[in-house]
Amino acid sequence: MGKQETDLIINAAKKQLNAPPQTVTAARCKRSAGVANDYYSEGDYWWPDPKNPDGPYIQRDGESNPENFVAHREAVFRLSDIVSTLTSAYLLTSDTKYILPVQNHLKAWFIDPATRMNPDMLFSQAIKGRFTGRSIGLIDAIHFIEVARSVKILYDSQAINNEVYLGVKMWFSQFLDWMLTHPYGIDEMNAKNNHGTCWVMMAAAFADMTVDSAKLEFCRTRFKEVLLPNQMAEDGSFPLEIKRTKPYGYSLFNLDAMSTICKILSTPMNDLWHFTTTDGRNMGKAIEFMFPFVANKKSWPFSKDIMYWDEWPVRQPFLLFGAQAFHHQKYMNLYLSLKSDLTAYEVIRNVPVRHPLLWE
Repeated sequence: MGKQETDLIINAAKKQLNAPPQTVTAARCKRSAGVANDYYSEGDYWWPDPKNPDGPYIQRDGESNPENFVAHREAVFRLSDIVSTLTSAYLLTSDTKYILPVQNHLKAWFIDPATRMNPDMLFSQAIKGRFTGRSIGLIDAIHFIEVARSVKILYDSQAINNEVYLGVKMWFSQFLDWMLTHPYGIDEMNAKNNHGTCWVMMAAAFADMTVDSAKLEFCRTRFKEVLLPNQMAEDGSFPLEIKRTKPYGYSLFNLDAMSTICKILSTPMNDLWHFTTTDGRNMGKAIEFMFPFVANKKSWPFSKDIMYWDEWPVRQPFLLFGAQAFHHQKYMNLYLSLKSDLTAYEVIRNVPVRHPLLWE
């Protein structure tokens, strides 16, 4: 990492030193069926029915409704960025001044009864007049991945207060148990597209932080026996993502999630990057399929995304992790050439890995 990027991290961290915690209890939507400590969001592609404005919402796939409640989702984005940036600054400087504010945010979100988020997603991606919450709402939790990663790093470095660590560990253990036992979590685990991928990505990240070897092995098996053979075509593409109204963005998203799974779960004895199905599907093929369309988006042979076509690509995690795994400099060169300062809400929503120092 060059001096310019190092300075950017340090400067950003200094600005966040005094940022107050802001959890789900800071904002409440009158349409939520939950209590103040419950996370709440609304389905992105659901809109008022022009023929029945006060009735149930109707779907417009791929078109995000700007009037939906997103305050809790944005609060998770904020938490992830603050915790990850401060942890990155600590890794660069070993200065403990960055640790106390991290702990303050962690206590507010995961420990303090007055402000903590309940460890589930029962009321996520609700739809007015139809559902108080949905299984697919679990995907909103992908931005806890770098929070969990930061906590693991700080614990391994003996930098975090043990009481805080144990409290956060308990929260993520409870959340992971909810993912494995509640019908919403089970439905997401069995989803055949990027939602199933993200379930494994989250479960792997949370099991890694909570040191749950049984669940880590479960995720490895699911990657090898379910995700790779059922989602990836022989050419390395993801047909179910290409069918969507935003095929480019969803293809990037699913590949980023699969790459993050491989980054978290691979060991010298169990290398998911090089694992290959009997008919030849593997991560190397997936990256090679998508690489030219990131290098030159104009070469994309499928439909353009219905929205946010111009905002992609950015620094896609699959390029960073692919460069680390396969030692291909072209992946890293492309990664470094892409936009890192993400400002578009839709882009931030779909890039859960934004702090490369956490993943070295």
